[in-house]
Amino acid sequence: MAEDPIAQGEIAALTRRYENALQIVRGDIAAVDNRLMTVEEKLDGFIAEQREATAVTGRRLDGLEQKINGFIAEQRSVNTTLVELLSALTGKNPDAS
Repeated sequence: MAEDPIAQGEIAALTRRYENALQIVRGDIAAVDNRLMTVEEKLDGFIAEQREATAVTGRRLDGLEQKINGFIAEQRSVNTTLVELLSALTGKNPDAS
């Protein structure tokens, strides 16, 4: 049985349209992949910036904590001195109740 040339032409046309559509889809997938890589790079950069900012903030907080602890220790020393001076002025022992 001989092949039908019209059917063969239709099959060839459908095949070309399918292959063209497939190329378009592949191109779209490649474009989406490129955009995702760009977003991933930007996100990686943002995460790195946030980590650095967090580290800087942590160092600043550590410095503030040390200053506060120093201030508290100094204030305790001043309070002790004040109690001792007031005790000496009044002649009373602050530890005796």
